[in-house]
Amino acid sequence: QVQLVESGGGLVQAGNSLRLSCAASVRTFSHYAMGWFRQAPEKEREIVAAITWSGGSTYYADSVKGRFTISRDNAKNTVYLQMNSLKPEDTAVYYCAARFSVYDVAPRTSSAYSAWGQGTRVTVSS
Repeated sequence: QVQLVESGGGLVQAGNSLRLSCAASVRTFSHYAMGWFRQAPEKEREIVAAITWSGGSTYYADSVKGRFTISRDNAKNTVYLQMNSLKPEDTAVYYCAARFSVYDVAPRTSSAYSAWGQGTRVTVSS
């Protein structure tokens, strides 16, 4: 069973940056595709970014492309989300998710992921 713990959320002004971290407690982290999702009030959960277990391929939602960067450190069992040029519309609870994957792919749908963190809140003020 994978346990995920996010950190790094907070309150920032528009235009500033935050880096989210997600630490995984599993021995075979390098075999897990990882995703970051977010859910704003009264909205459905949406994918933000995803990364394959090797880190060789990434995916970004159009709304964050060019501003956010997903990365991972398999030696530290951690995946990161660097968020730059934050906008008020980025305000949400951010969740990381994990999926054991034989193939080096990064799913884009929440239903593909089997393990979720508790979420970390990001609030961007204008």
